[in-house]
Amino acid sequence: MKPRIHTCLWFDTQAEEAARFYTALFPNSRITSVLHYGTGDPMPEGAAMLVTLELDGHVLSLLNGGPHFTLSPAASLVVSCADQAEIDRCWAALSAVPEAEMCGWLVDRWGVSWQIVPQRFMERMEEPPSQARQRMTIAMRQMRKLDIAALERAYAGTP
Repeated sequence: MKPRIHTCLWFDTQAEEAARFYTALFPNSRITSVLHYGTGDPMPEGAAMLVTLELDGHVLSLLNGGPHFTLSPAASLVVSCADQAEIDRCWAALSAVPEAEMCGWLVDRWGVSWQIVPQRFMERMEEPPSQARQRMTIAMRQMRKLDIAALERAYAGTP
């Protein structure tokens, strides 16, 4: 059963390619349906129209709608990573626009923005404001790909 609310991202024509890539990258992921354009539709008959997938429990629909709209960093997908190896793996697989990288954010080859963040960082951000949290935030703002060890050193106040 599909959740009542889920995310839909607009692609030009690459939704199926992106869905295959994303489901291969993230564990517990799968394509759940592919709807195709028919005769008289605005895209070629038989082309994928809407690809629905689950990324580790999160439902997404990827719409091949043509070049009319583009994705922007105003919306992003957040990946909570358990360790630096997972951050490094996701970053290496997804990052395609180096000039867009900042503070754990990246843009993939289809224009989708992602935030690749350590779980512990998010837990610390939920703590009440403190000097430790502020130091960690300042350190994060100077990074492209987040470095857990450097963030923890900043949090602890150690060089």
